[in-house]
Amino acid sequence: MPNSGSTKDMSMAEIYVSPEEAAAAVNDGDTLALGGVTLYRRPLGFVKALLRRRERPRDLTLLSFTGGLESDLLVGAGCVKRVRSAYFGLEAFGLAPMFTQFAQSQRLEMIEETEASIVMGIRAQIAGVGFLPSRAWIGTDLPMLRPDVKTVADPYSGAELVAFPAIACDVAVIHGLAGDREGNVLINNNLGIDLELVYVAETVIATVERIVDRLERTTDGVIIPFPGCDMVVEAPHGAAPTSCYPLYPLSGEDFLQYTEACNAGRFAEYLESLLHY
Repeated sequence: MPNSGSTKDMSMAEIYVSPEEAAAAVNDGDTLALGGVTLYRRPLGFVKALLRRRERPRDLTLLSFTGGLESDLLVGAGCVKRVRSAYFGLEAFGLAPMFTQFAQSQRLEMIEETEASIVMGIRAQIAGVGFLPSRAWIGTDLPMLRPDVKTVADPYSGAELVAFPAIACDVAVIHGLAGDREGNVLINNNLGIDLELVYVAETVIATVERIVDRLERTTDGVIIPFPGCDMVVEAPHGAAPTSCYPLYPLSGEDFLQYTEACNAGRFAEYLESLLHY
C-alpha cells in the first residue's frame, strides 16, 4: 500500500506483517487464545509459524472455547503450562492425543472451565470488573474443582450466585476469510468466541486467506472493523487441515495421519515433517 506520509497511512502499513513477525508477539508465560471452534477455522498457519521460531515460547496458558489440533501441537511441542477450555479433542477423530498424554502424566495444569465460565470471565474482563455473576454451576460439584470461583448473594433477591472471575488475555489469534487494505477482517458465521477475543486480548492477530482492496458486507460473514485487529497476516489455507467454510473443507486424512503418528509415539517426527512441508 502506498505511503502518503500521513500518520494514518503509516499505522495502516504496520498492520500487515509476516507470519514470523506475528509469531514474535507471543512471549513466555503469555495467555494465548486461539480462535475458531473444534475443527473449524483454527489458526494452524499461525501455530506453525510459532513452532518454527528459533526459541519457542514456554509456559503458555492456552485459552479457547474448545481446544483442537492447533492446541494439541503446542502441547506436544512443550510450549504449554496450563489449559483453560471447555473441551479439548478432535471430535469424530477421537481424543487429542498429546493433550491426553500430557494431562494423564500431570505435565499440564488444568483450569476446569465450561462454556458459561469462559464467556462470563471474558465478559468480566471486557467490562473492567473483577467478576460477573451467574446461576451456572449452582447445584454442581464444579466449584470444588475451582476454589478460586466464589459465590455472592444477589443484592436484590438474596439468591446465591456464582461469581466467575475475569479472564485476561495477552494475545488472541483468529483466522478469517479475507482482510482489506483498510485493516478490516471478514470471518464466517461460525463465530465461537472470536468477537469476544477481539475485545479482551491485549494484542489481536488475524491470519486471513487473502488480502483484498475492499471487503463487501455479506450475510455469510461478519466483518471485524479496523482497529479490531492489531496485525493481519496473509495466510492462504491458514486453517488447514481444519475447515474454512466456504473455501475448503476439513481434511479427514490429515487428522487420521496425525492421530496415528501420535499413537505410535512419532509426534516429534510428525511435527518436523509438518513444519518443513
